Amino acid sequence: MLPVILFPQIDPVLVNIGPFPIRWYALSYIVGLLLALFLVRRLVPLTPRASSVEQVDDFFGWGALGVVLGGRLGYILFYQSEYYLSHPLSIFEVWHGGMSFHGGVVGVILAMFFYARQQKINFFAFSDRITVAIPIGLGLGRIANFINGELWGREASTSVPWAMIFPGGGDVPRHPSQLYEALTEGLLLFLVMYTASRSHKIREHAGMLGGLFLTGYGVARSFCEFFREPDSFLGFLPGGITMGQVLCVPMIIIGITLMARAWFAPPYAGLPDTRDNAQDTAKN
Repeated sequence: MLPVILFPQIDPVLVNIGPFPIRWYALSYIVGLLLALFLVRRLVPLTPRASSVEQVDDFFGWGALGVVLGGRLGYILFYQSEYYLSHPLSIFEVWHGGMSFHGGVVGVILAMFFYARQQKINFFAFSDRITVAIPIGLGLGRIANFINGELWGREASTSVPWAMIFPGGGDVPRHPSQLYEALTEGLLLFLVMYTASRSHKIREHAGMLGGLFLTGYGVARSFCEFFREPDSFLGFLPGGITMGQVLCVPMIIIGITLMARAWFAPPYAGLPDTRDNAQDTAKN
């Protein structure tokens, strides 16, 4: 009996439609966005109201653009800036991979800020509803990483019953760190966020959920980095830490600051319920 599990060799292409391959990774983005849209549409009407459902629909185009542009630019700046400076055309070769979640977060935050400003709605209250749904996409994305056989974990002892040999990862058993991240950054963080979002007291402190997400993700990602193999072109930074852990530090600090600000700020009153106004007008 083998002491480790062999990677299941799942085809990264789900199906080919003519000359166009539909990959699990692309599907994870699409399904993640659709599920997030479904959830946020049900969160924004909760009191205190953060926006209309129509505004949520309009924003998701902005959000998708923020994820893609921020994720790509973040990867270029944080991980391989020297390479892309010498090969600028490679910036557009997104089919080869190369996305940074930390960059994607910055992109989405900027998208939420400018959209909230344009629509004259409370940025913190609106971002609270959006961040509840982000772990859905995170979890699906990590599962897609596992299917692709990429971003595997560090070498594990054969005493770890789920240690796995990945193609391209050598003949050593490794932690399936993608699944660790799917469970912590995805499922566990979503359960925490969704449970917190059900509390009216938490919702009325605008910025509390956004701060909770940044803090929760930073802690979960930092923990998983102890099992994830660093990128080969970066390796370990001084002190044995990784770039992912370094980027999580400001997230945790900003998250705690946001929660403290939200807790001591006056409660958010919310937007008026336009449906009630419409019903009153109809009655008159």
